[in-house]
Amino acid sequence: MLRWLLGVALWARAAAFYLPGLAPVSFCEPGKDQVPDCKSTIELFVNRLDSVESVLPYEYTAFDLCSEKTLKRPSENLGQVLFGERIEPSPYKFEFKKPATCQKVCTRTYNTNDPSDKVKLDFLKKGMLLNYQHHWIVDNMPVTWCYDVEDGQKFCNPGFPIGCFVTEAGRPKDACVVNSNFNEKDAFYIFNHVDITIHYHIVEHEQLGARLVAAKIEPKSYEHPNEDSPVCSGGPKFLKSKHTGVFEIPYTYSVNFVEDKNIRWASRWDYILESMPHTNIQWFSIMNSLVIVLFLSGMVAMIMLRTLHKDIARYNQMDSVEDAQEEFGWKLVHGDVFRPPRKGMLLSVFLGSGTQIFIMTFVTLFFACLGFLSPANRGALMTCAVVLWVLLGTPAGYVAARLYKSFGGEKWKTNVLLTAFLCPGVVFADFFVMNLILWGEGSSAAMPFGTLVAILALWFCISVPLTFLGAYFGFKKTGIEHPVRTNQIPRQVPEQSFYTKPLPGIVMGGILPFGCIFIQLFFILNSIWSHQMYYMFGFLFLVFIILVITCSEATILLCYFHLCAEDYHWQWRSFLTSGFTAVYFLVYAIHYFFSKLQITGLASTILYFGYTMIMALIFFLFTGSIGFFSCFWFVTKIYSVVKVD
Repeated sequence: MLRWLLGVALWARAAAFYLPGLAPVSFCEPGKDQVPDCKSTIELFVNRLDSVESVLPYEYTAFDLCSEKTLKRPSENLGQVLFGERIEPSPYKFEFKKPATCQKVCTRTYNTNDPSDKVKLDFLKKGMLLNYQHHWIVDNMPVTWCYDVEDGQKFCNPGFPIGCFVTEAGRPKDACVVNSNFNEKDAFYIFNHVDITIHYHIVEHEQLGARLVAAKIEPKSYEHPNEDSPVCSGGPKFLKSKHTGVFEIPYTYSVNFVEDKNIRWASRWDYILESMPHTNIQWFSIMNSLVIVLFLSGMVAMIMLRTLHKDIARYNQMDSVEDAQEEFGWKLVHGDVFRPPRKGMLLSVFLGSGTQIFIMTFVTLFFACLGFLSPANRGALMTCAVVLWVLLGTPAGYVAARLYKSFGGEKWKTNVLLTAFLCPGVVFADFFVMNLILWGEGSSAAMPFGTLVAILALWFCISVPLTFLGAYFGFKKTGIEHPVRTNQIPRQVPEQSFYTKPLPGIVMGGILPFGCIFIQLFFILNSIWSHQMYYMFGFLFLVFIILVITCSEATILLCYFHLCAEDYHWQWRSFLTSGFTAVYFLVYAIHYFFSKLQITGLASTILYFGYTMIMALIFFLFTGSIGFFSCFWFVTKIYSVVKVD
């Protein structure tokens, strides 16, 4: 299977096959039609505006900026809608290799005596106060604002602010620090002019015209005393905090074209990714984490193999009755180790949902490693994950039904209904409450009613029937055969020491798995809440594999200790031991909120913790299922290779 997928990937590369929306577009000067399918007009699209100080993104039109209402907005996939992306056409249009200087776009006029104008102006000031950022797109490529940072490095941000604020004490905030002329106290400075530089690369040998390889922008602020004939010079445009009366904002732009012979179209995203200041730190941190986790995993595996080898050899050498009477440890509980656990219905439902999430995550990350879900293909990652989850209802129903039947359960209707609706229902209920808050705040992240109905249709019309189908095959098969028989009378569990009691073992079991992901977790949270690009899917897939190995080994090790202490209640304990990693994830997310983020406002806080609870639940089911199936395999193996009288 892997060889076949690699062959397809190599064939696609050799045949110059491109994913939908990712094929290169050729541009030519106006009037030159010697190259077929060569465009001369460059369209600039605008996306939602967001801020690191607020979880609420807003549509471009919410800030009363220059907009284009005559053109149809491009279609969006499911992932873009779930992430709140709202891509719209803009009035910024220019011809290839045709420079423009100080071109007027529009003028916005506000009268503070008009209630509607005052609301619009106050919302614009709020956006500048919270440092909301534009996100523009040219040729499916982010328009970046590149500026110097520490140590002579240059950082390219795929967004730029709508304005900035200078406090009453004269302290500039956010982008106001870049210009010493922004010195008016208690004033909002508006970036009403942009200098756009388009970098292009000419494909000479293939006669394909030119391809855009970079789009950079520099936001500026100009007063523009003559709006009909704007001149991009003079003092900045600012608005006093307590301004009354009429206030006008003229918006202008300039565009320039630069030929770049060094950057190819296939590597045009590299300058953005390489400029991120955390890149080198991330490589070092991930490698350091991998070395530690691999070392600890090797130690756990070595201890397990050496110890089990001695135990099995000793038990298999016991031939006499006297030797059998001196048995101790995990062999003493062979008649109870496969006794059905309490709340077996709930455990089987959790394991079915966890299996569904595990397969979905594995396949999604695998395709991301192949480049199918790159940042250039907007929304593809979330779309792939949702579609896979819907289509994986069959393994969820099968696993839940098969395990429930092996636990001796007979309420198969309740089992299949809970598998189809319990965990997805909790996630949907949380998501719906968050969506109501977004609706109330007028955020672009609020899912439209039609999309909400489509999500429910995918759930009820595809996922639920597939879950029932899987449950049918699961109950139709015979129960799982165990290597040893279960006694009718349960064995009394002796008094346990502190370290072998359930709670301390569960708490300790999640430390090692969390240790292998927390560095990667920091960058994932940054990409979600600080609006940074995440592109290192190769490392993420590697950390995913190491997480699976670490959860398995840590849970097996603790399970072995508990069996040696004659405690045979391993089913729920194995699930909760590795599932407790989600609790550490939740604690880290709380620490991240208070130490790293600048989020303000009650709505943003509720949204952050609401979405975090969804992620924690998914992570709990995912890691818990890994722990259970690892211990199930381990217990089945060790009791099938020894002689049990």
